[in-house]
Amino acid sequence: MEMDYTRKFSIQYEKDPEIKAVLSSVYRSLQEKGYNPINQIVGYILSEDPTYITNYNNARSLIRKLDRDELLQELVKQYLRD
Repeated sequence: MEMDYTRKFSIQYEKDPEIKAVLSSVYRSLQEKGYNPINQIVGYILSEDPTYITNYNNARSLIRKLDRDELLQELVKQYLRD
C-alpha cells in the first residue's frame, strides 16, 4: 500500500539549550584532541557510531545522551536561521 501524504514530525523545543551545550562541549573536546570536529560529529550523526567521538572530557558519553533526531532538527534549524 503506497501512502500519498506527508507525515508530520515534531520534537519539543525545550532541549535546545541542552543540545547546544552538549554539542559545544563535544566540539571543544574533539578540537583539543586534534580532530576535525565537524567531520567527526557528521560521522557520528550519519552512522550513530560513538567511536567517531573522543572519550576525552567524557564527550562520547555526553553526545550519546542526545537523541539523534533532536540533534539533526536543531542543526537544520540553526543553519536555516542564519
